[in-house]
Amino acid sequence: MVTYVVLTKFTEQGIRNAKDSPKRAGAFKETAKTFGVTVKDILWTQGRYDIVTIIEASDESSVMSLSLSLGALGNVRTETLRAFSAAEMTTIVGNML
Repeated sequence: MVTYVVLTKFTEQGIRNAKDSPKRAGAFKETAKTFGVTVKDILWTQGRYDIVTIIEASDESSVMSLSLSLGALGNVRTETLRAFSAAEMTTIVGNML
């Protein structure tokens, strides 16, 4: 499985309905399952991003389909980052010239 960090900002619509955010997070977890994506954690944050989510998926297409489906609802905009564990990074730097 590949790990991703999803950085999320509320849209105008999303912030107007911020009270529903925990409920929407539950719905997001269920939707993610339909794409074969596992939600490891959802954290509400202060600062530049409103929510940080850690997900795992077997392929990029599943993550992209989930992200597009989420964005189409109009409550948030996301930025998805591929994340590497310490073990993966050890292998990567071991291949450096």
